[in-house]
Amino acid sequence: MQLRELSDIKKFDLKLITFLNRVSLPALRISLGIVFIWFGVLKVFGNSPANDLITKTVYWFNPDIFIPILGIWEAAIGLCLLVPSFIRVGLFLLALQMPGTFLPLVLLPEVCFELIPFDLTLEGQYIVKNLVLIGAAMAVGSRLTPISHVKNSN
Repeated sequence: MQLRELSDIKKFDLKLITFLNRVSLPALRISLGIVFIWFGVLKVFGNSPANDLITKTVYWFNPDIFIPILGIWEAAIGLCLLVPSFIRVGLFLLALQMPGTFLPLVLLPEVCFELIPFDLTLEGQYIVKNLVLIGAAMAVGSRLTPISHVKNSN
């Protein structure tokens, strides 16, 4: 490889990384918001593929009431993530909701695993993917301006 080609590759690499640094976290935040709105709206209208799993997991709640409320909660998370001044609220709501998403792994292992603890069913995979949502939320939160650094408008 010639020196000029290497220089061009380095310039392209720097431009690409600069671009990704600028757009990746907003894109992650927006996509996370869209996913939560989408999943939430499906629950509100009774069309979520997770409805049966939720019903079996939290059997002590009336699913006709609980699932739409959960859907509204998830849609609220998504909406908060889309509005920059409400990101903290969305992340807080998400942090409250996420532990419950792992309940089926404990309460319904026969539904989540073919062979415990490694061979996941489709339902188990649906649950474990929430680790990615948690990581994405942590990344979004890591780029917030600390409240202590926000200038007081008074």
